[in-house]
Amino acid sequence: MDLAVKEREKFGKNLKSLRREGLIPAELYGHGFKNVHLAVDRKDFEKVFAEAGESTVINLLIGGDSSRFAGEAGKKSALVHDIQKNFLTDEVIHIDFYQVRMDEKIKARIPLEFVGEAPAVREFSGILNKTISEIEVEALPADLPRYFEVDMTKLKELNQSVYVSDLKIPAGVEILIEPKTVIATVTPPLEEEKIEEAPVDLSAVKVETEEKAAERVKEKSETEEKK
Repeated sequence: MDLAVKEREKFGKNLKSLRREGLIPAELYGHGFKNVHLAVDRKDFEKVFAEAGESTVINLLIGGDSSRFAGEAGKKSALVHDIQKNFLTDEVIHIDFYQVRMDEKIKARIPLEFVGEAPAVREFSGILNKTISEIEVEALPADLPRYFEVDMTKLKELNQSVYVSDLKIPAGVEILIEPKTVIATVTPPLEEEKIEEAPVDLSAVKVETEEKAAERVKEKSETEEKK
């Protein structure tokens, strides 16, 4: 998967004008590689990223007449390591690419894609709890999967779980997490809490009533004596 990029000469405050041109500022770096300042066409990046995500190797084609990377030397294998977005518009404003060597294993986090419906949720009104959303692995860059598929149709009973060990792991990929780690569980529905009313102490009410009655009799007697 190829993505055309170019070296950039704008930094700091000048990045606003770069973004107005429809370009996204980016950095390319990696272990043993020199950092390169790049600019990427927004539409081109969004199209490639929608398909590649953060776990598929992208061939960055660094070109341009003035580029020191023009030609075959300008082809760099990299992963999208991080993207920054405008918190108001959700627009990508910066990209970090991590350059990799295709013959060296790397660690990466692979997202989980939940497919199907859990029968226990539909039939028993169970509550689906997803405990993790990605899994760390180690593999050669070319062997990294786009995602791991989690089959939710296996959850047929309440208190049943899907584990990391249930995933289909491609050859050449090593999972860096305990196989018995729970991915998702269906728990029983919550029961409505019964509100218990505190019992009324009728003896106290009775005593209070008798005392008031006695006071009324006494007040009546004193009034008659005054007459």
